[in-house]
Amino acid sequence: MSGESPLSMMRSAPPRLRRRRAAPRRRLWIYAVTACIVALLAVGLTWGWYLAAAMAGRALGGWVEREAKLGRTYSCGAQSIGGFPIRIVIQCDKAAATFASNHPPFDVTATAVTFSAALYEPTLLHGDIVGPVTIADPGQAPAFVADWSRAGLDLLGLPSDPQRISIHLRKPRLDRVAGPNTGMIFQADSADVDGRIVQGSARHNPVIEATGHFTAAVAPTFHPLLAAPLQGDIDAILSGFRDFSPKPWPVLFKEMQASGGAITIRSIRIERSDAAVVGTGKLTVNERGRLDGTLNVAVAGIDNVVPLLGIDQLIGQGIDRLTGGSGSPEQGLNTLDQLLPGLGNVIRSQASSSIVDNIKKMGQPTEIDGKPAIALPLRVADGVIYVGVIPVGVVPALF
Repeated sequence: MSGESPLSMMRSAPPRLRRRRAAPRRRLWIYAVTACIVALLAVGLTWGWYLAAAMAGRALGGWVEREAKLGRTYSCGAQSIGGFPIRIVIQCDKAAATFASNHPPFDVTATAVTFSAALYEPTLLHGDIVGPVTIADPGQAPAFVADWSRAGLDLLGLPSDPQRISIHLRKPRLDRVAGPNTGMIFQADSADVDGRIVQGSARHNPVIEATGHFTAAVAPTFHPLLAAPLQGDIDAILSGFRDFSPKPWPVLFKEMQASGGAITIRSIRIERSDAAVVGTGKLTVNERGRLDGTLNVAVAGIDNVVPLLGIDQLIGQGIDRLTGGSGSPEQGLNTLDQLLPGLGNVIRSQASSSIVDNIKKMGQPTEIDGKPAIALPLRVADGVIYVGVIPVGVVPALF
């Protein structure tokens, strides 16, 4: 017992009762302040979203305008914007593009293109392209169809000052659907290309790092070496550009040539199941727009590569010309078979084996992933790639 009388306990009760009645009023103030804060946050979020959406819209519009200066115009069948409250999503249905500056010009259509940006970074645009995409001569039926499981495009920076462009493709495939030789032209499990400015700026002496990666890529109609699945990586630095304002690539490469710029290949690796090539090098552009320079490479499985370079085809073509034919490789080798049955096949095998032996003598033994390989320089002169004095490929002119 506290020693208090019942009368004193009754007298002390009213103050406690008054305090209990005051508590709900304090809770009402807390609720009111909380509601005001939530309302302010909602208004701020809405205002911020519309501000960011406007910035993203201007950035995308700027990229479209930049492309238009290069003769590439884009349009939408229907356009919408959404993504509230944390993202900005701009969707273009039945997208179309006209590449009027290309030679020859062509038109492109896509099912849909969607660009999105985070609320806190509206100048980093993520694009998704829904296939299939058709490619056609202006006013004609589609000649090519491209499709994929996913196609992504990332654009960082303002159109007037771009910083990075990335393209990501999953399960890409390109088919010819009209004209001669219809069928698959290219396909891969994945293909990624990334370009970013690592020195200077887009407005003054940009130095660009370009990287590429592909897996299980085949393009059998281009060259026999591309008929088996390839995977590879390349990392290169491009220097000598005056700026990166809207201009065609041939103009940029002319600037590179005039300023003494270069394409520095920091690393390259291309491999297939029976061969691999790794290397580095530096290339410059001459006044005719062709490449000069040296690539230091190592080749594993060279016995499997040389027969696909077409050395026997060159020999057969020369033989046919000597016998008064039209220059057909098979006709030349068939002429030898008429003189002595089986001689054409002997020439084919001897040509490849002789070239392999000569290449091995020109190089130094090394290893790639523990497998025997040959290290040797590839000389590039006026766009022609040589192993010693043997031409093994041609790079088209850059302008």
